[in-house]
Amino acid sequence: MQGKVMNEHSATTDGAVGIDVCKEWLDIHILPAGTTLRVANTKKGHKQLLAALKHCPVEIVVLEATAKYHRSVHRFLHDAGLPVAVVNPLRARLFAEAMGVLAKTDSVDAAMLANFGQIGKLQATPPLNENIENLREIARNRDAAMLAKVALDNQLSTATTTVVRQQISRQLKVAQAAADAMAAAAIALIKGCARLARRFEILISMPGVGDITAMGLIANMPELGSLDAKQAGLLAGLAPVASDSGQRNGPRHIRGGRAAVRTGVYMAAHSAARFNPHLKAFYDRLVAAGKPKKLALTAVMRKLVVLANTLLKEDRLWSPESPIAKPLSS
Repeated sequence: MQGKVMNEHSATTDGAVGIDVCKEWLDIHILPAGTTLRVANTKKGHKQLLAALKHCPVEIVVLEATAKYHRSVHRFLHDAGLPVAVVNPLRARLFAEAMGVLAKTDSVDAAMLANFGQIGKLQATPPLNENIENLREIARNRDAAMLAKVALDNQLSTATTTVVRQQISRQLKVAQAAADAMAAAAIALIKGCARLARRFEILISMPGVGDITAMGLIANMPELGSLDAKQAGLLAGLAPVASDSGQRNGPRHIRGGRAAVRTGVYMAAHSAARFNPHLKAFYDRLVAAGKPKKLALTAVMRKLVVLANTLLKEDRLWSPESPIAKPLSS
């Protein structure tokens, strides 16, 4: 059954549109009619897509998240008043395999996304603010430059030939300069927007959170301030997930979530476990109770994300004392 393609039927007759996105093209599958088409991933192609959907009962349009190729069509369809859900590619692939679809082509993926839209009861995903999109692109390219620097450092540590060491050293300087330039551009973008500047001010008020960590949280977790504590931990991939079956109570482990957030908070947690009085006491208490230091540090990371969410929700700076509620006026 490896080549099996999902049957176009569902318990619902709601209209759903699946769009497989690449740099050049959009492959579209429209349910319940089963109509397919391909248009260019350009403004002209987006207008052709909208015209094709004009007389269709569209309940949801489903796109897979890409690095950037889905952004323009997402924003275009959202501005046209259509509900658009952007889904994790892994989640979409697992759905396809659960439905018995092992084949993977652009047209099959578009059909699979349309079926996912019908069955999955997906919620529309509004486009990110343009400043956040630009900040995320800068932050992720800075992270890439830093990863390149780490790789070059490792190469330098094992290089013995003079010419090789010279060339690696030059590349190291370029990678560091690129990372510094992008960090400066990100901070300038944040400070040029009043809303982002306020979020930045709140985040860096937390002991252990510096400019780079704050920038990463703003870019990679813009939902902070609108979540409850459990949602914040799960979205960051820092909440322990149950693993029980029958009489077995398995150990809890973190999984899923946003790796970029965890990477950014990791060093901040090291600092907070030493200099933030509340989190230091929390960390020391866990270690004294026999918890592994890595587990205790992960718990501090989760506390940091939850604290950031709380401060942003309440629009206040961190302080060593808990805020005292004002008495009701008599």
